[in-house]
Amino acid sequence: MDDTPDNHPEGGDDHAVVLGAGLAGLLSARVLARRFARVTIVERDELPEDGPEFRPGVPQSRHVHVLWSRGLELIERLLPGITDELTAGGSTLLETPRDFLWLSTADWFRQVPGARQLVGSRDLIDWTVRRAVLREGEGRIRVVAGRLATGLLAGADGRTVAGVVLRGGDGPAAPAERLAARLVVDATGRASKTPAWLAALGHPAPAVTRYDAHLGYSSRTYAIPKGPERRWQGMYVQGRPDSPRGGVLVPLDGDRWMVTLIGNGEHAPPTKDPEFLDFARRLRSPALHDALRAAEPLSEPTGFRGTANEWRHYERLDRWPDGLLVVGDALCRFNPVYGHGMTVAALGAEALDEALSGLTLREIPAAARRVQRRTAAVASVAWQIATSEDLRYPGTEGPPPDRATRVLQRYMSRVVVGANADPAVSASFFGVLSLSAPPNTLLSPWTMLRVLSKWRLPSAPSTSRYPPHHLPRETA
Repeated sequence: MDDTPDNHPEGGDDHAVVLGAGLAGLLSARVLARRFARVTIVERDELPEDGPEFRPGVPQSRHVHVLWSRGLELIERLLPGITDELTAGGSTLLETPRDFLWLSTADWFRQVPGARQLVGSRDLIDWTVRRAVLREGEGRIRVVAGRLATGLLAGADGRTVAGVVLRGGDGPAAPAERLAARLVVDATGRASKTPAWLAALGHPAPAVTRYDAHLGYSSRTYAIPKGPERRWQGMYVQGRPDSPRGGVLVPLDGDRWMVTLIGNGEHAPPTKDPEFLDFARRLRSPALHDALRAAEPLSEPTGFRGTANEWRHYERLDRWPDGLLVVGDALCRFNPVYGHGMTVAALGAEALDEALSGLTLREIPAAARRVQRRTAAVASVAWQIATSEDLRYPGTEGPPPDRATRVLQRYMSRVVVGANADPAVSASFFGVLSLSAPPNTLLSPWTMLRVLSKWRLPSAPSTSRYPPHHLPRETA
């Protein structure tokens, strides 16, 4: 990094740079375009132009993705009409759990109220959102694809951020490019280099909290088979500590199913045939295996193992450079089995929008530390859900649960028992799970009374092989 005054680029006063063209980066760029005359999104991958495609920077896109109602609502505010665009492209809006066969850790969910989800391929979601962001940006946003950021530009005082350095674009010998900016936002996900870049500015690395339940994924797509009328659109067979294997099935565009098998540690699912189908057969219910037996595979199984929860605590640093923010998975990432990543990205964009409200362009860099703390706070509920649930598994690596976490775990086991059949408890449970309601919703006197009234019911019982609403309508 070159921080000598005579190498400082000019012309960045009305310019913001966002590193990363994933969902967190795209939504951040949309927010910044309301305040900056120019916003540049820098993405190391080449981006598809003609339609959704897989790209290496989003390896988890080959697995099931859900966008909870709260996240969809916030993205709709930033990009009016995006819900219609996503569903027109093949994404599906489902009511959870009513449209699912869902075997929870306790029992099958009955037809109780829950929350809305958008399910679809991550490639489609990113591509659709990117088009909408560029359209709504009204010429203020541009994308520089196939370029890698290699460092931060320091301001004249050597402690502030004044832009980024990009690797040369015409081969390894090409000179680096300096891109001046009043604000730099790191949304590069788990590959973020910000800790090393902060060190180059003389700042300490952030403390990191990490919990790893060693969850493994294996996914493939199937053609949806013709057959009897189904009373469900998706399926979720959850694992639990005494049976740490699960599976989820959701519809995709093109009359396809996406099926993701899940397992902890030595129970990680296979990535080859015929073991994939055999793993599905050995879940707590044979319902998922039954659905797949007559389905034609359209892809080979693909594995994914990077599922640890990890929080880089930038918000705790005593010193923070002006002009820098870290968002999305670069800040905090979660075990994806809970489906919170995209919704937290939307919550982060909302927090960014609110934190910048009323600030002038000149005031924004100096407010970066306060904005960083505010955007980090939105991850706390999803973090609590993911880590407290992962700590139920004996092989989870990370700080041991404290007394409060153990009490919460026991109470939440009772909540799930109630939510399976009690509409009032179910509505509160899914309000919190979808990040639409605060956690204390589950601690209201009325909810606690209903939850504790079922204390005699076992929290991890033997369950029926099929739910009552599994069979075709005419024979149910």
